[in-house]
Amino acid sequence: MAAVGDNAGGRTTAWARGVSTPVRDFLGAETGGAAVLLGAAAVALIWANVSLHSYQSFWHTTLAIRLGSHSLAASLHSWVDEGLMTVFFLVVGLEAKRELALGELRERRRLAIPLLAACGGMAVAVGIYLAIAAGSRGSGGWGAAFSTDTALALGALAIVGPRGNARLRVFLLTLVVFDDLVGLLVIAFAYTHHVAPVALIVALGLFAALVLLRYVKHGRGAAAVIVGIGIWLAMFKSGIDPVIAGLAIGLVTSAYPPSREHLERAIELTRSFREQPTPELADSAQRGLVAAISPNERLQHRLHPWSGFVVVPLFALANMGVHIDGSLLSKAVSSPVTLGIFAAYVLGKPLGILAASWLGTRQAFGGAKLTVTWPSLAGTGAAAGVGFTVSLLVAGRAFGPGLLAQAQIGLLAAVLISPLVAFAIFQVAARLPEQIRIRQLGATARQLVDLVDDVDPEHDHIRGASDAPVTLVEYADFECPYCGRAEQAIRELLAEHGAELRYVFRHLPLNEVHPRAQLAAEAAEAAAAQGAFWELHDLLFDHQGDLRPVDLKRYAESLELDIERFEHELRGRIYEERIAEDVAGADASGVSGTPSFFVNGRRHHGAYDLQSLTDAVRHARVRAAASAIVS
Repeated sequence: MAAVGDNAGGRTTAWARGVSTPVRDFLGAETGGAAVLLGAAAVALIWANVSLHSYQSFWHTTLAIRLGSHSLAASLHSWVDEGLMTVFFLVVGLEAKRELALGELRERRRLAIPLLAACGGMAVAVGIYLAIAAGSRGSGGWGAAFSTDTALALGALAIVGPRGNARLRVFLLTLVVFDDLVGLLVIAFAYTHHVAPVALIVALGLFAALVLLRYVKHGRGAAAVIVGIGIWLAMFKSGIDPVIAGLAIGLVTSAYPPSREHLERAIELTRSFREQPTPELADSAQRGLVAAISPNERLQHRLHPWSGFVVVPLFALANMGVHIDGSLLSKAVSSPVTLGIFAAYVLGKPLGILAASWLGTRQAFGGAKLTVTWPSLAGTGAAAGVGFTVSLLVAGRAFGPGLLAQAQIGLLAAVLISPLVAFAIFQVAARLPEQIRIRQLGATARQLVDLVDDVDPEHDHIRGASDAPVTLVEYADFECPYCGRAEQAIRELLAEHGAELRYVFRHLPLNEVHPRAQLAAEAAEAAAAQGAFWELHDLLFDHQGDLRPVDLKRYAESLELDIERFEHELRGRIYEERIAEDVAGADASGVSGTPSFFVNGRRHHGAYDLQSLTDAVRHARVRAAASAIVS
């Protein structure tokens, strides 16, 4: 999006870099993060089996922070589990908040089935564990047998699931966030032996102060950091696992799209600094740029790489160092703890998720529609059968050394087997007859529409078949270099999917950064009045660096337009209002930069290269066919 800046290279828009959280370009980070996590777990296992003494000695090393007579001391293991993991849960909470505010979950009714599925998965998993471990020394460790690991589950889904299906990911994200919240509450109330009431009250008071900070105009960021650290310290002193603070803070951090007003203000402040580079104007420009992007997205951008590639792998390194020998394996094979955890995740989670989702679709429970198909839900349920982060946190509190090692073996086995089960399910689903797959898709919940103004053949500029099942709407600026790159992809897309695709071009000249864009847009409308919109459209994008009035006249002459009429209409600004109508529609649809795409009314986030747009068009085509069959 040129509205944010023109100096970023690559194929993704600035919207994709800022808003894609992690849902969008984030998928690559998920798969990479999952790989690093598994690598760290492997290193921990090798380290512990080469020298268990050095492994344990290192992680039991005490690290203390002292300020006068006050000190905060804990082992390196505890600093990782209770300190760094707070960052991980903060990122999880941030993305959940974004989906609640801007994504699929902004329609609150769609929360019902994922939350029921989470409850079902947890309940059946715990039930299976207790059925196997009842009466044994490990029966009290039921809390280690139900919580899905967010990083591994999303990473597994990204690897073995269908490409480009954001609904599956949102469903799983919703499920695991609720799962994590319950897991952390279980730690707080079932596996915490001492609670300091005063410290807990202080934590709750600071959390209320954090929520109220959204009404503070200046200095909010620094204050939020200080209050957030205070919440963590108070939770640490209270005896309740402080990582719950991260999830809670993430869920209350504001998420909103960049508004046109904020972007224009940022550009104005930046220009003022360019004209008079003073420290005061530099601060103003910086604050203006920061205000344009929500705190939620800024935090995700900064923290997600650290969470996925540093924090969670360190957690695995600190917790998966189990010494495996013949004795342990022989005990694990018959251990109620190992078998209970393995069965709970591999069988209990997917069965519970499916059963609870089915109940959620019954009229007695509200009759909500699934947002994903049943075969896809089965695969997603299997991907949810990986426990690691919260499970290890619980296991460390619930079991002694011997049972803890057996629990770790069960968790490792589930991490290896559950993705394979998910892969098998998705492969079977992909081989179902096309009519069955289409009917399944048609029975899912309708797609949320983000585009405010419907396509009007009398008003809009359209390429492709008028009755095509897929409509791609673009808001673009003739001077925007990102739009120029996207135009190449669109031409190839139309050539490949012409009979199935209707492309609509709408104007969004970003006058603050592209001074010739407005006149170019009006020139295109003047050409449209003479039946040559697309011809001039193509010339303008082919010569984006030459959009002066003399250039526009030369292009009109090459198209053999009525030059006198063309120049008269440009001088009289005849089409200024027509451009303003498109701009107003863009504002109403939450568009603040270019290029911005909508596929069948749904905002397309992320990359706009040929492959990404092709995937979006194909998915929309299948969904349109499914809707037609059902109706």
